[in-house]
Order: sequence, then C-alpha cells, then structure tokens
Amino acid sequence: MDSEQYLTVTALSQYLKRKFDVDPYLGHVYLMGEISNFRMRPHAHQYFSLKDDKAKISAIMFRSSFEKIKFQPEEGMKVLVQGRISLYEPSGSYQIYIDSMEPAGLGALYAAYEQLKKKLSEQGIFDLPKKEIPKFPKRIAVVTSQSGAVIHDIMTTVARRYPIVQLVLYPAQVQGQEAAKTIVEQLKRINEAGNFDTIIIGRGGGSIEDLWPFNEEIVAEAIVNSKIPVISSVGHETDTTIADLVADLRAATPTAAAELATPVLSEVLLQLQGDEKRLYNAQNNIIGNYRDRVNSLAQNVFLQHPERIYEVYLQKVDYLQDKLKQSINNNLNRSKTNLIQYANRLVRVSPRDQIYSYGNQVNRNYQILINNVNKIINRNRNIFNSRVASLDSLSPLKTLSRGYAIPTTKTGKVLRDVSDYKVDTEVDLHVKNGNVKLITKEISEDNNG
Repeated sequence: MDSEQYLTVTALSQYLKRKFDVDPYLGHVYLMGEISNFRMRPHAHQYFSLKDDKAKISAIMFRSSFEKIKFQPEEGMKVLVQGRISLYEPSGSYQIYIDSMEPAGLGALYAAYEQLKKKLSEQGIFDLPKKEIPKFPKRIAVVTSQSGAVIHDIMTTVARRYPIVQLVLYPAQVQGQEAAKTIVEQLKRINEAGNFDTIIIGRGGGSIEDLWPFNEEIVAEAIVNSKIPVISSVGHETDTTIADLVADLRAATPTAAAELATPVLSEVLLQLQGDEKRLYNAQNNIIGNYRDRVNSLAQNVFLQHPERIYEVYLQKVDYLQDKLKQSINNNLNRSKTNLIQYANRLVRVSPRDQIYSYGNQVNRNYQILINNVNKIINRNRNIFNSRVASLDSLSPLKTLSRGYAIPTTKTGKVLRDVSDYKVDTEVDLHVKNGNVKLITKEISEDNNG
C-alpha cells in the first residue's frame, strides 16, 4: 500500500480536534462531577480532573474564569460546571475547558460565605477583643450609600436622640463588583483622618447577592484593622454577614445602629442635673461634717493653750540630756580605767627582752653555721685537688709531655699494633704541642714481641 495513504499522528489529532470544536453538543456542556487532583495555583490557570464512580475527565479553568468564582474549590468537592469539550493535540487527550463552576447542592455564594467564615474562625478573628463604643461621641462616620434610606434613618435617629454629635457621610457602593473595594477605601480614609469616635457601616436588606460585598474578606480585614470602633448594620435582623461577625458591635437595623452609637440627650441632661444635685448635697454634707469637727476641736484645752502641749516634752528633754551626759561620763571613765589596765599588762608581758635573747642566739647559730660551711668547703677542696692530681698523672697529655707520641688514622683510630699500619698510608702523629703527618714507607715486625 502506498505510504501516502497513511495519516500522521499530527494530522489525525488535528482532524479529531476539528470534530470536537465544530460539534454543537460539545461546544456548551453542563457537567457534574467530583474534583480530583486539585492543587491551588495562585494567580494562574488551574488544572485538575472531574470524576464520578466510573469515569474521569481532565479539566482546565483559565485564570480569567477562575477569578470570577466566589468559593474555594477543594479536593473531593462535588461541583456543577459549564464549559466546552476539546482535544489537546500534543497528548491526544480530550478535556473540558470550564467557563463557570459552583458547588453542587449549595449556592456558590453560600459556600464562599461558609468557607470564609471557617477560615476567619480558625484564625481566631472572631475571638479578638471588641473595641468599646464611646458613650458620648463627638463625631461619627457613616459608610453607606448616599442615596439609600440608611443614611436618612441614621440622621433622623441621631437628630432626635443626640443632635450635638457631628455625622459625616463617607459614600460607598454597597452593591455590585466594586462595592467591597469602595467600602475598604472609605474605612481607610476614616482611620487616616483619625478624628472620629465611631464608625457605622451598613445598608438595607436584600438577597445574599445584594449583601455580598459585606461578605468579602478584604472588608472583614478592613473592619478588624480599624483603630476606630465599628458598628455593623447590614440587611435585616435575620441577615448575618461576615462584616456583622467581625465588627465591634452588630445592630439589627440602621436605626438601631444610630441608637447604639448615641445616647439620648434629654436623658443625659436629666442625669447630669440629678448628678449635680446629688453632688451639691454630698458636698454640703461633707462641709457640714468638717465644720462640726472643727468646732469640736476648737474647744480642746490644748488648742486653747497650745504651750501646754510642749511643756511636758521640754521637761522630758532636759531630763534625757542630763541622763545622756552622765552616761557618757561613766562610759569614758570606765574606758580610761580599762585602758590603763591594759597598758600595765602589756608592759609586764613585753617581748623586748625575749626578742633580744633570740637575736643573740641567732647570731651565735649564724657564726657556727659559717664555721661549719668553711670546714666543709676546705675538706672538699682538698679532696678535689687530690683527685685532680691523680687524673693529671693518668692523662695522655702527661704522657706526651715526657716525649711520647700517639699515632692515629685520618678517622682518629689509634694505631696500637704493627698490623694497624699500611705502607704508603698517611698517619697523624700527635705530640705534646701539635700534630705531625707521616707517610708509612716500611713496616717491620719485632719477632721478640
């Protein structure tokens, strides 16, 4: 068969891919499966598999699509996906390119809400100590929509309860894709200003989609990081957002938030008037008690004749001075007597004579020692001289001085016997005052030897 009839692997893969891409049923597929081999790749495309009990398909979700989902996919999670089926030519394997994904059985937003709630709980965010709401605020910042009913309700409530407080609106989007970002920006602006006592953040009721900006992690972080106490009022009383959970105080409605943030001025004034009256009465009672005590003390005999107070003390001081002088004199006399006794005792036991006697004894012993050392030295000197004389008489040099000589070889070997000599050999002859070099010419042996 002609080889031109055979397809290349590339050509076959391209043909199959074309079939996949033009098939209308594979261009938009709804698929349910369990996530497998999932490993999160931050800010990148996601590669994983979808499987059921009997089959598995490779899946890819590009970064642009993955960033739109509201929950965090996890290994083993059952999901509903929409996408298209196509062939990956290099490996010849088909796979699904996912455009959207949500958890099966739960809404994506609800799953994302539960995931963020679990994450913040594990981080201990909900257990952080709450900041105390100031009782008498001067300035309150409100983060909400400038066109909604929330700001109107708050303004009405504050004007009725505590009109001396200053309300400042920081308008923000409370619904839509950019809402969370604008809420965070306004919270940062308020904290940077630093001259507010309380922050109220909120919006009216709605679906979970409408309230979703208040479930975003960046909003929760901004509330937790706020140095100013935050009161959250989002949705209706039955709605609970992440913002409600991390705020320092949660209010069921915007009106309730305004009531929690401010006291009732009339009640405060009544309380101040009552406190003023109680303070006045308490002050009068204290002054009256001190006045009665002063009058009572003024009748005291010592206050009427103060000189009597110190007369007794003056007499006692004089007595103590005389007693002190007598005691000092007695101690001086007793010490003087003891000193004289100790001086006499020292004279009797003076070591002077004994020291003089010991000195004479030391001198005598020193002289004896010198004599004995000289005797030992003389005796050893005589012995040394005798031994030196003996050594001198035995010295080879002494023998040389009597006219004898000592023949040696060049190496210093002493030639004692005729057999030690060799004809025409150099011999060193040591005499009394030097050396003589000789050449052996003839050797004759003494037969009488």
